[in-house]
Amino acid sequence: MSLDRRDFMLATVGGAAASIALASDHASAQTATAKLAGGTVYTGDTVDGKLVVSTLGVADLELGKLHRLYFRGVKGPSGQPWLVSVAVLRGAKPGKRVTLVSGVHGDEMSSIHAVQTIIKGLDPAAMSGTVMAVFDVSRPAIESMGRRWPNSGRGADLVDLNRVWPGDENGPGAPARHAGLLFNRLIRPNSDYVLDFHTAGTGLDAAAFHLAKMDVPEVRAMAELFPIDQIFDNPGYPGLLTDALDQVGIPAFTPEIGNARRLDLTMIPLFVEGTMNVLKLHGIIDGPMRRTGRDTRIFVGNSLFPVLATAGGIVEHLVKLTDTVSPGQKIAIQRDMFGEIVAEYTSPVDGEIGGLRSDATSEPGNVLAFILFDQATSSGAEAYPE
Repeated sequence: MSLDRRDFMLATVGGAAASIALASDHASAQTATAKLAGGTVYTGDTVDGKLVVSTLGVADLELGKLHRLYFRGVKGPSGQPWLVSVAVLRGAKPGKRVTLVSGVHGDEMSSIHAVQTIIKGLDPAAMSGTVMAVFDVSRPAIESMGRRWPNSGRGADLVDLNRVWPGDENGPGAPARHAGLLFNRLIRPNSDYVLDFHTAGTGLDAAAFHLAKMDVPEVRAMAELFPIDQIFDNPGYPGLLTDALDQVGIPAFTPEIGNARRLDLTMIPLFVEGTMNVLKLHGIIDGPMRRTGRDTRIFVGNSLFPVLATAGGIVEHLVKLTDTVSPGQKIAIQRDMFGEIVAEYTSPVDGEIGGLRSDATSEPGNVLAFILFDQATSSGAEAYPE
């Protein structure tokens, strides 16, 4: 087994003291896990009138009510823990448990707003089962409106929290420990199904779509209930929250709401409507289904082709989101500061435009467009900067 730089330092510089500290951490984690079987662990703290928990068992909460809590995550450089905002709507009757996650990336504001809107539209006294909402998973990233967690342990590390799940409560880095705490003590023990809301990355406009593993029947049934444009049928890859949940038997998928750093008030209602359909599917709320993917003729593709800039300059798109494209079709041109064309970009496949660069300029290597398409034999998991 090889050691990375931090593990090596722990093993050599700290000596016996480091070993004792790690053993103590591990023992504490084992104790906390044992307590999980007994239910919620309150820290004794109250912040803005909301109780703080280090472990949550939603079955402990009073029926027919909305409960607002803080979950204590990993400690930051100041020694204070990062608190994660959690709302639990405990239905008056027993039923399924659906968890709505947002804020895994700090620049994804529409994801948080969508979950807030869903919660406001629910009445726990009329519900069967439980809806848990997690609003700000990556709080350090949210503070700076950044995608990645600014980890101080190795200087200027910026860690993508959606590449470290299920995390490790005793791992060498704060982001992995934070993910481990949330996964083991909040999300996994309280969820039958999980919707992990995101947006496209900064600098990219995207259609209303999902990342979903469509060969999982429970995932397909939920994903198709949204009146959106596209579904990227992706088997997932290690590090994603949805993949970690899939590995432990919890069906999960990723709704993607437009672009980052702003509220898309046109697109958000589509995801609210679809989520309400999901809650009806699982019997948590009553009422007829609203619009679904059938109404919007949702396009499903199993591959996503990135069109990369080969030059620097100003980008002019010749297509719009959700436009159908064919091989050889010109989709963008790029000009230098004299206005002369330095590059032209064409589609290599039949498909639909799923994403377009939102910044007017680009240097070589940036993604200018994503084309969602379907190929007879999927090439397997493909990364997407959700």
